[in-house]
Amino acid sequence: MHAALSQNAQARKAALDVLAAAPARALAELWDRWADKPGHSKVRGPEVGLVMVRGRAGGGGAPFNMGEASVSRASVRIVTGEVGHGYCLGRDTGKAEVIAVIDALWQRDPDRVEAEIIAPLQALAEADDQKRRDESAATRVDFFTMVRGDN
Repeated sequence: MHAALSQNAQARKAALDVLAAAPARALAELWDRWADKPGHSKVRGPEVGLVMVRGRAGGGGAPFNMGEASVSRASVRIVTGEVGHGYCLGRDTGKAEVIAVIDALWQRDPDRVEAEIIAPLQALAEADDQKRRDESAATRVDFFTMVRGDN
């Protein structure tokens, strides 16, 4: 039972990660297509706050406080009783609220949310990543050494 809860929590976290990283426009377009949006009430927010961003010198050195970043968050309860939470970088409180509603829906019907919202957002992220890889590969310089003769 504990392992099943752990897998469910990991799957929910993965879905929230995709939602938080998604471009606001792409998320809004997919949400607009959702036919039966549930009514919801706000439990907390939406509101904007700050988080401390930590870095590491060289990627593995001692951690240091790099600066602060704006974060939006919201918590909602949909009419069927599930409570969802949404967080995203930036000051987009509307996006945070939509993420919270989708999180609540995910708890009720994860398969539909995965198919209609999460999977398309993942495909978009993968396409964007591939585009960046292709663009950076086009600028790659291959260095080689020529062996000089004994002249």
